[in-house]
Amino acid sequence: MTDHAPPVRSTPDDRVDLKTMDAADLEAFAESLGQPSYRGRQLYNWMYAKGSTDFAEMSSLPKSFRRELQDVAAIESFAVRQQQQSDDGTVKALFRLPSGQEAETVLIPDFDERGEPRRLTVCVSSQVGCAMGCSFCATGKMGFRENLTAGAIYDQVWHMNEVAQAHFGQPVSNVVFMGMGEPLLNYDNVLKSIALMTDEDTLNLSIHKITVSTVGLARRIRDLADDRVRFHLAVSLHAPDNETRSEIMPINEAEKTSLPALEDAIKYYHAETGRAITYEYCLFRDVNDSVADAKRLAAITRWVPSKVNIIMYNPVEGLNFQRTPDDQLDRFIQALVEEGVTVTVRRSRGQDIDAACGQLANQG
Repeated sequence: MTDHAPPVRSTPDDRVDLKTMDAADLEAFAESLGQPSYRGRQLYNWMYAKGSTDFAEMSSLPKSFRRELQDVAAIESFAVRQQQQSDDGTVKALFRLPSGQEAETVLIPDFDERGEPRRLTVCVSSQVGCAMGCSFCATGKMGFRENLTAGAIYDQVWHMNEVAQAHFGQPVSNVVFMGMGEPLLNYDNVLKSIALMTDEDTLNLSIHKITVSTVGLARRIRDLADDRVRFHLAVSLHAPDNETRSEIMPINEAEKTSLPALEDAIKYYHAETGRAITYEYCLFRDVNDSVADAKRLAAITRWVPSKVNIIMYNPVEGLNFQRTPDDQLDRFIQALVEEGVTVTVRRSRGQDIDAACGQLANQG
């Protein structure tokens, strides 16, 4: 994590963007303007606990300080450009950042047998586009464009929390970093955003209800271990051998990010944190869905305590991948179960609203 210091990111008119700061940063910023540090904490509460972007309404701050803030600072936030709700309750928003770039966030409800929401999960983006170039992913077609600030990541959860309260009468319960981008390539902002959303004075989310998903950046997984993180780590595996994985995930071609490197990093992570791993495995017809693939995947799950989350592919226009048929899915799961693997299946949601990550942004 970075040391607390005034951020270098500014607005086009050279004002400081306060949404790049956490509480300690804001306290230091207040002191740099000749104010007591607690004024920074007051700013923090207005911004993150109340969702305010207008200095004029921050009544607990002296008027002179508010006037100064209007001259030297800004609270940058995104604008929701498009929002869709699926028949299954999934809500997807396309938002425009101050830079003009666009990214996405999704609210995914999970209902009990009575039709009541038992879990409301926000899938957040950490970057605009993605540099990883996975051949099955809509976001990968965009390339990398921009890292999101901690505030922009937090604002996605804030917005969807408002939507959840309005649509379902409950707050958000879970957050997954499985939207646009590779979270571990925006490491500091991702960790800072998690600290923001788990603060008891803001959204007060449980750290154990947050999952960060990575394509498998071995060095950064080691950094997570050294930072003793307490959120869940998911690894987007998608193939159980180097050859197949390299064909669909270019990141695997480098020695430092190949399966052997990933194995070493995961074992280090578990040794340092004691935490289990979730392997995300998206099934593609005739690519990675054979019984032999399942047995190779089972061997990987024995590296450390883990489970497998099978994802049913949400087809993307222009990409030559097809969903695995249900009968082959059943054979794949049965092979894993026979090997003693804990398996869950995540069905695609929101197929009627362009719900594959990157589909909305790619329309622009």
